[in-house]
Amino acid sequence: MGNYFTVNMEENFKKNQEFIQTINKIKMERQIQLQYQMQERQMAMQIAKNRDTCLWLTAFYCAASTALFTGFRRTKRAYFLIPMVPLTFVTLYYWDLAYGNKVHRIRLEAEHIMTHEPDLLEWPCGLPSPSSIDLGRLEEEERKKIHPPLI
Repeated sequence: MGNYFTVNMEENFKKNQEFIQTINKIKMERQIQLQYQMQERQMAMQIAKNRDTCLWLTAFYCAASTALFTGFRRTKRAYFLIPMVPLTFVTLYYWDLAYGNKVHRIRLEAEHIMTHEPDLLEWPCGLPSPSSIDLGRLEEEERKKIHPPLI
């Protein structure tokens, strides 16, 4: 009788262990998917922000260039056209970022760095460990005891 009970407990333990592994796998996949979707939304917001900036900058560029060309036509002095050079570069940069393929070039460069230069991606002092986190937490508590916040 005791032998049957032990075998039954071992089977239940193995089933529970498999169930927990399945649940952990699903949980990890959901976390990865959540992070991916959040990153997609952040990228969409960044692209939308760049497009809005591009529109405003283009409007400013058109107004400024009209005024500068008018000043050049009336005075025939070339220094009125000098501000057009940096404004043109900035406007074209934002146009490429908002509507061109600059995002794709940035992604390709990031993939190149990740595959060929992984040493650039290492964190200073490595990954935090639970012990280093606890040590920092304890030091913060000690500091609060020594220097209480003023209310």
